[in-house]
Amino acid sequence: MASLQGSRPPLEFGGPLGAAALMLLLPATMFHLLLVARSGPARLLGLPPYLPGPEVLWSPQMLLLWLTWLGLQAAFYLLPARKVAEGQELKDKSRLRYPINGFQALVLTALLVGLAVCAGLPLGALPEMLLPLAFAATLTAFIFSLLLYLKALVAPASALAPGGNSGNPIYDFFLGRELNPRIWSFDFKYFCELRPGLIGWVLINLGLLMQEAELRGTPSLAMWLVNGFQLLYVADALWHEEAVLTTMDITHDGFGFMLAFGDLAWVPFTYSLQAQFLLHHPQPLGLPMASVICLMNGLETIPTATGRQLLVSGWWGMVRHPNYLGDLIMALAWSLPCGVSHLLPYFYVLYFTALLVHREARDEQQCLRKYGLAWREYCRRVPYRILPYVY
Repeated sequence: MASLQGSRPPLEFGGPLGAAALMLLLPATMFHLLLVARSGPARLLGLPPYLPGPEVLWSPQMLLLWLTWLGLQAAFYLLPARKVAEGQELKDKSRLRYPINGFQALVLTALLVGLAVCAGLPLGALPEMLLPLAFAATLTAFIFSLLLYLKALVAPASALAPGGNSGNPIYDFFLGRELNPRIWSFDFKYFCELRPGLIGWVLINLGLLMQEAELRGTPSLAMWLVNGFQLLYVADALWHEEAVLTTMDITHDGFGFMLAFGDLAWVPFTYSLQAQFLLHHPQPLGLPMASVICLMNGLETIPTATGRQLLVSGWWGMVRHPNYLGDLIMALAWSLPCGVSHLLPYFYVLYFTALLVHREARDEQQCLRKYGLAWREYCRRVPYRILPYVY
């Protein structure tokens, strides 16, 4: 196992060519979803009704609004925290400290938005700004990733991530060279991981709900469910913010375009797809079906492991990643309020399945390097990865 631990990790995502393709494909997919969600046919695999020109995408006002949003969340990050947690041990045996105040940021944002709406802020107009805001977020992610790459060039070797130092600038720009880029105590990756994108996601959902109320007199039951489910998910993630310190994103991956674009652009503008769809394509939903969907969303509360031992009892005795199974059930519950007449609102389920299968494969390699023969024995005793008797 020593040779496995000491070797350089293999290139992922298809190497430099795959990284370059993803840097084009991911933004293109995001804009495709934004365009088709508001179109009449709403076909996931069809062409968008039109291609927006620069005058539609570029707006200095929207860029300023986006930067103001990031600045507001950064200010909330710097406020005194209810707790300060230590991260995992680094190569130099040190541990970084992280403020646990994400839920506080969500509450302060809610209060501020509530006061602004009472003062006349037209939050229902937000859905009409999604295209230029998404363009501003994408532009910000590219520029931010370039600055992170340049910063990593002068970082000490002990600060670099295991996988983002291949020597190929395209691949390293995508995956991220530095593990925990910081300026003083401000940790850029930790800040972006849960705050601007997740809180922005529920704010976009709320804007869509308010526009539906303006158009139809009251939000539909389906829109209420989607907003409620996703707000609950975001609030739970921010309440348990400390748990992110043990995830692969924080402990293993560098901070490059992959995470910067994912956190700042992909999450708020793609994860709100169900609410976008419902605004333009209202769906009838009765109370019996709504009750079944609520029950499915509750099934997501499969426990997760917090210790370092390899569990072979309970859920972990059935599959090696039961938390991923819970995520997939939850993703389905978010999409079902949109009915079954269109494939588009189920994009999240398809995407998340692919993401979790890929992440599970990365987890397997990490665990093999970490636990060695103990992991092989665990895999023998628990042969299924995510879905019992299937995968």
